[in-house]
Amino acid sequence: MRAPVFVTLCVWVLSDATARQFSEEEMAAVRQRIKSMFYHAYNSYLDHAFPYDELRPLTCDGQDTWGSFSLTLIDALDTLLVLGNHTEFQRVASLLQDTVDFDIDVNASVFETNIRVVGGLLSAHLLSGRAQMDLEPGWPCSGPLLRMAEDAARKLLPAFQTPTGMPYGTVNLLKGVSPTETTVTCTAGVGTFILEFATLSRLTGDETFENVARQALRALWRTRSDIGLVGNHIDILSQKWVAQDAGIGAGVDSYFEYLVKGAILLQDEELLDMFTEYDRAIQNYTRFDDWYLWVQMHKGTVSMPVFQSLEAFWPGLQSLLGNLDSAVRTFQNYYSVWRQFGGLPEFYSIPQGYTVDKREGYPLRPELIESAMYLFRATGDHTYLQLGLDALESIEKITKTPCGYASVKDLRDHQLDNRMESFFLAETIKYLYLLFDPAHFLHGGGAEGAGSWEEGGDGGRCVLGAGGFIFNTEAHPLDPAALYCCGRHAPDRQELRDILLGLSEPGGQSKPRRPEDPPPGQSESIALKPGERKTNPSLSCPVQPFSARLAVLGQVFTDDT
Repeated sequence: MRAPVFVTLCVWVLSDATARQFSEEEMAAVRQRIKSMFYHAYNSYLDHAFPYDELRPLTCDGQDTWGSFSLTLIDALDTLLVLGNHTEFQRVASLLQDTVDFDIDVNASVFETNIRVVGGLLSAHLLSGRAQMDLEPGWPCSGPLLRMAEDAARKLLPAFQTPTGMPYGTVNLLKGVSPTETTVTCTAGVGTFILEFATLSRLTGDETFENVARQALRALWRTRSDIGLVGNHIDILSQKWVAQDAGIGAGVDSYFEYLVKGAILLQDEELLDMFTEYDRAIQNYTRFDDWYLWVQMHKGTVSMPVFQSLEAFWPGLQSLLGNLDSAVRTFQNYYSVWRQFGGLPEFYSIPQGYTVDKREGYPLRPELIESAMYLFRATGDHTYLQLGLDALESIEKITKTPCGYASVKDLRDHQLDNRMESFFLAETIKYLYLLFDPAHFLHGGGAEGAGSWEEGGDGGRCVLGAGGFIFNTEAHPLDPAALYCCGRHAPDRQELRDILLGLSEPGGQSKPRRPEDPPPGQSESIALKPGERKTNPSLSCPVQPFSARLAVLGQVFTDDT
């Protein structure tokens, strides 16, 4: 195992020594190339594949893959805004409201529908103000895209109705969970809901979504082994581990990601404590020479000495917690694999230094570019820009077709596959663009970010869009300030309102609760129904500006947590 590691590190040293510095003009030129890449893929989807879920770039037609939602359009919506195209964002947002219907007899992946559809709609809703769309009174606590996200998420709730709280992997959007549905699902399929569902609960006031996501996380937490690891697939009813390989890659990856990002987004120490405990075991049992292997979850013995492309998110996640030294070294290993093949194969044998049989493909995944974006933000090292340029040129040279970009079936001979997954537009291009745009508003600073915060909430009392955006695992940015605006102070405002209105009643008594009122402590949804208009409350109190920030050298929480 040692020899290939030595070789890859040598490759990195050589490439690092020749990494050049990018000027502002060069970075701007790269951004233009990335925009051209996006519009070639996006226009090809509209011309050849809409309203299907995905484009087939070799045959120039479309196919439904994850549920017949026009998925690529939903997934790409916030990327339009990231690239500065307000006009198309507005057009597509309106188009989706008119054409997408979730009351359909379709079996849908609970995991994929959540991260792509619910996450995409929530992100687009929170960015609507910046896109200069007409906003409902009370936005971001109401709005048509929010109602669409809520509608989609409600279709997923039957999957969570299990004795353990762990969700089934598939649900029929019209009929619920099939009696014959398998009870086995992957770890990520249980633990990748807290970002979207908590955001939905905080914006609408309906606690159901956040509650089921937390219940699933806690149930999964209780199944970890004596050495602190979780496996890859679990039976959600018996809570027995079906696949006992422990690692940070496929089937597990976004579970760990959501513990960290959920901790930051929600200022939640329970989630951070969970990840810290896991990370201790991960570092202890799976890490070898800054690679992360797969091990048996109960014994810690190596079961698969491979690197999976989905693991490439890990250095970026480490950077959020301030673990930069480890993140940089692991990124070095992963980048060496990219340079070897012009992309990351799905599986890479570390001892052999080569691809694994039948796992040689590269479906245009974003994870290494994602980590490069985070590490460039953390270090300013232009080596990460060089990776971005390498990725851009590889994708253009190897995967471009007359009507889009095609997944690579085999990186050894660059044979292509007839598929362009929606995450290419949602994640790969977005992270690539943000890597070369350090002044972007999503980074919270620079020309676009300075002074570009927005007002929101009742009476414009909330400060939104000031920074600290958290990306879900499909690269849909969520604004923590919106959750703070609609959620954190809502109970305080309601309590003060009730007290003051009660004092205005004869004898200082408040009005009795009506039968249609929600019980004390239970929130009702404040998302407006079609045709309704939000009325101004009798009393509202100002909300302090949101001041949370991403982790800097381990600092995750705000001062008042």
